[in-house]
Amino acid sequence: MKTIALLFFVVGIYFFGYSQQNGYYKSEIGAELYAGFSNLGGAFGGEIKYAYLVDKNLAVGPSFRLQRTWTNNLGINNSFNIYGGGAFAHYRLQEKLFLGAEIQLFKSPFNFISFQPILKPWALVALVGGGAHLKLHERIRLSAGIFYDIVNAENSPFRSSYNFKIKDQTGQTVRYLPIIYRVTFFFPLGEKVN
Repeated sequence: MKTIALLFFVVGIYFFGYSQQNGYYKSEIGAELYAGFSNLGGAFGGEIKYAYLVDKNLAVGPSFRLQRTWTNNLGINNSFNIYGGGAFAHYRLQEKLFLGAEIQLFKSPFNFISFQPILKPWALVALVGGGAHLKLHERIRLSAGIFYDIVNAENSPFRSSYNFKIKDQTGQTVRYLPIIYRVTFFFPLGEKVN
């Protein structure tokens, strides 16, 4: 149901977005916030991106993410931080759509395969995907997309955010599909260039 709601949201913004104007900004700051809570725990955090626009369609730059996660399962409390950085590239099509790739390295103290602390707590994540990139205002852009992790589906720090699960006949989850949603607001810096 969340997938359908997100799809309608993105399509609605796509059709009601502002049209493209002449000129573009050479750099932007991107901000993404994340929060999810339940009676068994939760997580909150965000990511900051700096986008350098090579031309009006291609944005590249570094990113940094910090996420705080906690659990309260059967009376056992646990909390940890996930943090790290990386680089991204987005190709924007007429301020309506984008295709993107992101590679990031995160420190994650939890191994989802064995549910034990791991000796090498750094996890590589490589995401490919795309979605809507819209101009909401002269100084606000929105990128809302779906990304697939092509490297680290089994031990990803984003595993708790995977929204697609494969279940067996008894209803037990047997596999997670490494697909996540990303909603990032970009704020142009400086003055427009032609």
